[in-house]
Amino acid sequence: MIKPTNHRFIQVTILTLFLFSLSLQSCKEKEATSENTITQEIEVPAETPEYFLLRPEVEKAYGYSHAVKIGNDIKVSGAVSMDDEGNPTAIGDLEQQMKNCYADLEKVLAHFDCTFDDVVVENVFTTNMPLFLEKAAYRNEIYTKHFPTGTWLGVKELALPEFMIEIELEVHKSE
Repeated sequence: MIKPTNHRFIQVTILTLFLFSLSLQSCKEKEATSENTITQEIEVPAETPEYFLLRPEVEKAYGYSHAVKIGNDIKVSGAVSMDDEGNPTAIGDLEQQMKNCYADLEKVLAHFDCTFDDVVVENVFTTNMPLFLEKAAYRNEIYTKHFPTGTWLGVKELALPEFMIEIELEVHKSE
């Protein structure tokens, strides 16, 4: 006859073995699921950045690219009101400087076969926020379908003291 304590020991041992076998089976299922997940991942080739220089000599002298496209996204450096030699234009006239910035930005967008409709972020930096707010309605001529997200910042100064405004963009080109 089996003593009650031995019987209890056998029950606990059987239960332990049963739970152990369940946990092993669960681990094997998780491994199989993980392996399936790994084999189902899609490899995406790395995108090669495309750099664009609007004014190559000026941009090389200052050490930046006016725009970089990676995949469907384009980052556009801040545009300021300058001529092809890098000299400030429309000195003291914030509204004209803003128009000059948008004219340059339009050239960059056109290079990538984009328009202002493709702009998703616009950040404006200005040394005279109250005056910019008076002239900001001009943007209605630029963004005719919708406005992008963005930030307007009043700053102490820009790269050169004559610059009153700088506008940078982020663009997403849909296929």
